[in-house]
Amino acid sequence: MKKKVFIIIVNFNGWPDTKECLESLSRVEYDNFEVVLIDNASKELMPSPFVIPGSTRNLKITQIQNDKNLGFAGANNQGIKLAMEKGADYVLLLNNDTTVGSDFLTKLVEEAESDEPTGIIGPLIYFYDSQRAIGDKQLIWSAGGRISDNFTRGELIAYQEKDEGHYEVTEQVDYISGTCLLIKAEVIKKIGLISEDYFLYYEDTDWCLRAARAGWRCLLAPAAKIYHKASKSTVEFSYPYIYYHSRNGLMFGERFGNKLVVYSLSVWIFLKQIIKLVSGFRRDWAKPVMHGVWDFWKGKKGKLEGYY
Repeated sequence: MKKKVFIIIVNFNGWPDTKECLESLSRVEYDNFEVVLIDNASKELMPSPFVIPGSTRNLKITQIQNDKNLGFAGANNQGIKLAMEKGADYVLLLNNDTTVGSDFLTKLVEEAESDEPTGIIGPLIYFYDSQRAIGDKQLIWSAGGRISDNFTRGELIAYQEKDEGHYEVTEQVDYISGTCLLIKAEVIKKIGLISEDYFLYYEDTDWCLRAARAGWRCLLAPAAKIYHKASKSTVEFSYPYIYYHSRNGLMFGERFGNKLVVYSLSVWIFLKQIIKLVSGFRRDWAKPVMHGVWDFWKGKKGKLEGYY
């Protein structure tokens, strides 16, 4: 009997993307998985039941409709709790703005099962627009992630690199992006749910590092492949995007790194933004960065008020 996998998908104002994601899941060859589909208070209500036109396979989908936006962690935790109650062996977090290869889940589970210390595993992720590339190399979005020495920054490995065949062997990485992250249920039982302090960004990095410090490994399994449209729920380089990255990177560093180093760095970052404001250079960045650092100093966690 194949291991039972629950796939958690969170939608926020992205039904066309969610539909395409589910359509790709309907072609997945792995035959022992269920989907938990959560809507995070979108403007347009979730269709119920969610029907995939033309699909030859009926996905087993449990739907949850939230009346407010709980953020990435809050909504995913709803699905994780449900999956654990139903006896999941694995939980897969999957962004709604992705499409997946038909064998991606088989490859991920096989790799995870073959290596007992592996607690979290992820696929090689390409940019969505490169999946039909002809006569050119596909463009990589992520080959896993690495964490900076001061623990204040998570960086995607191979971001925007052309696939030259450098990522063909399963290898250990610092973290796996929550865009597509498979975790063993026994790891969740040991380390708990995703931290909801971040609201958006770095909660996946936090989860992976907690797993690593509990003795589990994070692996990239490049034989498993998916495609990502990237930054659909939050516009890249928007005010919230910059704010959350600024605040949450410092919050992450405070938790896992040297607090004195992190607070010293935060002062330097804040002072740099004052220079930008005075000089007029990148004022659009300076304000959300200062806001993020200030809220870090105040110990403010969770959602940025005034933004979805």
